[in-house]
Amino acid sequence: MKVIAINGSPRKDHNTATLLNKVLEGAASQGAETEIIHLYDLNFKGCISCFTCKLKEGKNYGKCIIKDDLSPVLKKLHIADAVVLGSPIYLNNITGETRSFMERLFFPLIEYTNHPTLLPRNIPTALIYTMNISEEKMKNIHLDKYLESNELLFKKFFGKCKTLYCTDTYQFNDYSKVVSDKFDHEKKLKRHKEIFPKDCAKAFDIGTEFVNHKI
Repeated sequence: MKVIAINGSPRKDHNTATLLNKVLEGAASQGAETEIIHLYDLNFKGCISCFTCKLKEGKNYGKCIIKDDLSPVLKKLHIADAVVLGSPIYLNNITGETRSFMERLFFPLIEYTNHPTLLPRNIPTALIYTMNISEEKMKNIHLDKYLESNELLFKKFFGKCKTLYCTDTYQFNDYSKVVSDKFDHEKKLKRHKEIFPKDCAKAFDIGTEFVNHKI
């Protein structure tokens, strides 16, 4: 079994990447082969609206024609057995690279016909979001409801999807070096030490659930 993690964060060793690696650790503990791909390492763009993936009798129907660093990643995802995508929340949304990745992944699979031929893949998927705001504020501004549209896309085209929200994260390695008097640094650190390990455990469980077909 091959489990692939997609890191939509520019940082390779912080909250989002840590949780993604925990998912992979959980999957590996059950015998799965794993790989993490960092989107910020790649040179690519989002959908360019060329519609080549929609041409009648086209050899690239249902496939993105763009050739760039993302092309081999999309091919890997077409044969993966489970996929987890992670992104920090910037300006109440996923990162630009994550959005561009999702455009390239999903738009070719959307069919403008009442007789679709591109059947959804029935594999487990998961979404992980990390954010500086609290869970209460996330719900007050309905961010979780907004992000549900991403889960619906994954369910539509992959069949299954689970979402993990990691809130009120410890954003900086050293708060004393940045203008951040809005935050209680000690309270942030205390939460990071107490709650983040629990989020890591949840991520690990997602990985084991991938392999054991519990998602």
